[in-house]
Amino acid sequence: MKADITDGLRFGRFPITAVQPVVEGGRFPAKALPGEGIVVGATAFREGHDQLGVTAVLLDPKGKERQRVRLAPPSGDRGKGTDRWEGCITPGAPGNWSFLIEAWHDRYGTWHHNAEVKIAAGIDVELMLAEGAALLSQAADDAGRSAADKRTLRAASDGLADASRSVEERLGAGFSDEVAAVVERQPIRELVAQSEKYPLLVERDLAGRGAWYEFFPRSEGAVYDPAEGAWTSGNFRTAAKRLDAVAGMGFDVIYLPPIHPIGFQHRKGRNNTLTPGPQDPGSPWAIGSPAGGHDAIHPELGTFEDFDAFVARAGELGLEVALDLALQAAPDHPWVQSHPEWFTTRVDGSIAYAENPPKKYQDIYPLNFDNDPEGLSKEILRIVLLWVSHGVKIFRVDNPHTKPVWFWEWLIAKVNKKHPDVVFLAEAFTRPAMMHALGRAGFQQSYTYFTWRNTKTELEEYFHEVSHVTPAYFRPNFFVNTPDILTEYLQYGGPAAFRIRAVLAAMACPLWGVYAGFELYEHVARPGAEEYIDNEKYEYKNRDWDAAAASGHTLAPYITRLNEIRKAHPALGDLQNLTLHRSTDDATVVFSKHKTLPDGSKDTLIIVVNVDPHSTRESTVTLDLAALELDPETFTANGRFWVDDLLSGESWEWGEYNYVRLDAHVEPAHILSIRR
Repeated sequence: MKADITDGLRFGRFPITAVQPVVEGGRFPAKALPGEGIVVGATAFREGHDQLGVTAVLLDPKGKERQRVRLAPPSGDRGKGTDRWEGCITPGAPGNWSFLIEAWHDRYGTWHHNAEVKIAAGIDVELMLAEGAALLSQAADDAGRSAADKRTLRAASDGLADASRSVEERLGAGFSDEVAAVVERQPIRELVAQSEKYPLLVERDLAGRGAWYEFFPRSEGAVYDPAEGAWTSGNFRTAAKRLDAVAGMGFDVIYLPPIHPIGFQHRKGRNNTLTPGPQDPGSPWAIGSPAGGHDAIHPELGTFEDFDAFVARAGELGLEVALDLALQAAPDHPWVQSHPEWFTTRVDGSIAYAENPPKKYQDIYPLNFDNDPEGLSKEILRIVLLWVSHGVKIFRVDNPHTKPVWFWEWLIAKVNKKHPDVVFLAEAFTRPAMMHALGRAGFQQSYTYFTWRNTKTELEEYFHEVSHVTPAYFRPNFFVNTPDILTEYLQYGGPAAFRIRAVLAAMACPLWGVYAGFELYEHVARPGAEEYIDNEKYEYKNRDWDAAAASGHTLAPYITRLNEIRKAHPALGDLQNLTLHRSTDDATVVFSKHKTLPDGSKDTLIIVVNVDPHSTRESTVTLDLAALELDPETFTANGRFWVDDLLSGESWEWGEYNYVRLDAHVEPAHILSIRR
């Protein structure tokens, strides 16, 4: 076969550059989920004035073409000459998929443009009609076209060549909607140039979709005896009784803080004091004691048999168990004696404890990966696989940014090669470069800065970033609170603040999470700190769920409704389909989520939120109607369309401009479904 003169050159027949989503030139795969709309794009152009067509081609793990999507200039770029092209591909089942971009001479588009311009000017009229007739006749001979499409093209060719008709009629035959539809389905292409293939890792749903709930097993079922002044710890058997309520609220993942033996040396007392009482249970993150380390279970929680029963019960209720992977050790962890080289020894011979000045964690020794990287890495791999063998397929990793990134790339690859369904969540509240590097290294999802984004401007900027700038390598999980994080917004915002944060997290992100107590509006902080007073990290907390339900002082029904809406509306399961809309009020946030489903139907939600928890806000909302993809039949006789509020049950006619009034103390949000 004769070699192409362009072989070996950086540019093919048509330049294709700036392909997305591509992570570091394809060294790492872009992230995707089954059925997720993945925005693909490229800058492609050509010499001269002929028309260029651009297509994205999706390939399954076996390299077979599964989808071919014609790209178009983004709506904001049209007419600006940016040569940017975008579209959406939708991969299927989990696996190592790939995609490429094709650029090609658009024969029909070129002829259409030239004929339109020249015939209107009276230039080369018969020649342009003849060229169109020949082009469509040739296309009708394409063996890959359906019989119906061939008939359409031949009829159009005959119409162009029919000299008995007027010029307008002949041109109309070549410009008809029927011809446009045929060419849209299967363009008339020539001189096709291809980009490289780029990797697309499609992972299971819970890698990027789901609602998380965190509780401490030792608190669920814990009993306090005032006569003795002592607690009896909850355990896996008592904690399993709480799973029905968690599943009933619509959560998908139950996340457990560390369940291992807790150290005694330098144990912390209530509210992080250095003087624990004899009944203080210590922080679960201070892992290790004479009872064992990361491969053991705290004796008060039960046995491996009890843990297996807990995992099984969760599975019966449709919940997966996520386990904390905290790679650190208490001073009396077995590793301290057997492998002191896995820690940092100071000049005075002591082992360095964890610090984040001014915070000090005397009960925790960080690991040092520089002294024996191979030995330490293999031990951690052994531990992870041990818990996988007990049904744990999700790990919430504590402070991964304090370990080398290479280690996570190695560990996650090792685990996922054997168990591709295992998911790792990075608890990395740190600088963006590190958070993003951890995503590239393999973490399927990450905690985010959402917790501290409260104003309209902050939220809009962050929503845009996570949905349109970083989704190829950073998959966010919007936790509304954690045992360590109780923001001032929740401390002083009252119940309205809790509703607002729940709506924003559950509607804006396919992943969101809640730490127990959020539904009870727990909001009292330790003085001078951004964390809960009487923190559950250092003590038992026996919440009276039944009394809260009986009094109505609970957000559980609201959370349940949010999770019901999430499960009923596929648009909320995608990350990149978020569009921001305008409002005249500086505390009213408006965004939509839109998805075209496999059957061609469309699912579109418009979310309007008053983010001021103290007042009523009024606004005029201006919608980007193009982003909503409204079909003509959606509109009413007066040019508007119906929306149904999924929270209140009310319905309204909406249009491009809409008046909104939201009282934070009654209902701070609209979740509007467009009636199609």
